[in-house]
Amino acid sequence: MRLLRSTDLALRVLMRLAVAGDTPEATHTTRDVAAAMEVPYTHAAKVVAELQHMGLLEARRGRGGGLALTDRGRAASVGTVVRAFEGDGDVVDCEGATPCPLASACRLRGALRRAQEAFFASLDPITVADIVAAPTGPLLLGISRPA
Repeated sequence: MRLLRSTDLALRVLMRLAVAGDTPEATHTTRDVAAAMEVPYTHAAKVVAELQHMGLLEARRGRGGGLALTDRGRAASVGTVVRAFEGDGDVVDCEGATPCPLASACRLRGALRRAQEAFFASLDPITVADIVAAPTGPLLLGISRPA
C-alpha cells in the first residue's frame, strides 16, 4: 500500500509544526511548507486547508501570522489523519468501468478490506506527539528552513 502524496504531506506538516514551537522564528507559512517539502504551493494549500478544517492546525493571516498546530492536532491519531486523506474506499475497484466478473464470489476484496482496516487500526493509537518524540523531533528541528 502506498499513501497518497497529500496524506504524506499532511503527516509531515503536522510533524514539523509539532516541533516548531510558538516563537516568531518558528513561524511557518503555507509557502514555507511548500518550499521545504518541495511541492507546488497549491498542493500544500489544499492540504493545509483540510488540516485546518479538521481542527488540527490554525492558519493566521497577516503580520505575525502563519501556521500553528492546535492541541487537538498534537493529540490527533495518525490513523484518523490517514483515513481522512486516504478515504475509506476499497483498495481495489471491483465495480469500475469494466466490472470484475468475480465480484459476486470473490474472497480477495474482503481480505484486502480486512488488511486495510488492520493497517488503519495499527495507526489509531499513535498520535502526532508520539511520532515527533526523540529522536525524530530533534532531527526535524535540525532541518534547515528554506531561505
